Amino acid sequence: MWFEILPRIGVMAVCLVIPSIATAHIHRFTNGSKKKRVAYYPYQWSLIQRDRCISGVDCYYVSKGLENIN
Repeated sequence: MWFEILPRIGVMAVCLVIPSIATAHIHRFTNGSKKKRVAYYPYQWSLIQRDRCISGVDCYYVSKGLENIN
């Protein structure tokens, strides 16, 4: 019958979803719970460089907060 294919479709769906979820969690763990920023334009690159200088630890994804900026 037609419903015999449902378990196979479910297994295939799980196998396709697991890598994307795992990749998102790995990136979140390695980047300190921040999403990765991508610079497509020079202005975005300058903002990333500014954040890298402001952070004090040479990482654009670590923020100090406005009250800690000299």
